[in-house]
Amino acid sequence: MKMTNVEILSMLAFLVIFLTIIALHLSVFSTLFRSQKRAIARLKNLSSDQPEEEGDFGEWLRDTLPKIGALLVPKEEDKRILELKADLLRAGMYNRKALRIFMGGKLLLMLLLPVLLGLLPFGLGIVTLLQAEMASLLAGCIGMILPSFWLRFCVQARQQSLRRAIPDVLDMMVLCLEGGVSMAAAIQRVTIELQTIHPVLAAELNIISREVQLGLTVGEALRTFAERCDLDEIRDLASVMIQSERIGASVAQALRTHAETSRVERQQKAEEVAHKTAVKILFPTLLCIFPAIFIVLLGPAAIQISELFK
Repeated sequence: MKMTNVEILSMLAFLVIFLTIIALHLSVFSTLFRSQKRAIARLKNLSSDQPEEEGDFGEWLRDTLPKIGALLVPKEEDKRILELKADLLRAGMYNRKALRIFMGGKLLLMLLLPVLLGLLPFGLGIVTLLQAEMASLLAGCIGMILPSFWLRFCVQARQQSLRRAIPDVLDMMVLCLEGGVSMAAAIQRVTIELQTIHPVLAAELNIISREVQLGLTVGEALRTFAERCDLDEIRDLASVMIQSERIGASVAQALRTHAETSRVERQQKAEEVAHKTAVKILFPTLLCIFPAIFIVLLGPAAIQISELFK
């Protein structure tokens, strides 16, 4: 496909503007963070006798994304930023740079996807200029929306994993408490046992164990855990523990009762999902199975009727 002079000039102008923006960003980053990199390198050299090794692409990306994301993070936190931080905590991203890494990844996708889906096909002559502009606009929107959908998926997957692991943890803690082990020791024991089966909840129990060692009660540590993961099951468990600690009731009996209640609730939710299956399967049946049955049953009759009218 032969390109006109206008299309060639438009492509060159777009490429020059894009490369200029990237060059300005790189120059600003290198100027702002050069001294910080030198200080960090000196601290690493002082803390380790081994020579510093060059990082791979993943380490470079982890170092670069927070710098890119700092451009999108406002200095004053508004409601949207606080909600995004809460979602990152619910997804298990406890790094203090998680917000900047997320925003940096979003900005990087918004810049790279239009180049890959719009500028590159136009430069190879696969699409026209109008198609390249539409593809670039669509790719930019996808790069802006896709990280939010990914974060929501991570939050739901993590909450589902925690929800499935809670009854098993309660049963193990009841066994430890009835065996004469203290609550703090029971949490440590359960954390060790759950490393392979439920690693997500084991990591959270490890955080709870450290908070208990720092002076918090088990109920308060569970309450902070409920705020991090935003699960009603953990909130109920924290309320049970706090109430048992206040009135001096048996923690093992309270946990056993709560475990039985949570198991009944999980069974009821499974039955609810099973009852919804009959309604959900109706539309695939109508759209996929019935047309094939109609073709098999009415196809020969339609052929015979058409031959009869001929």
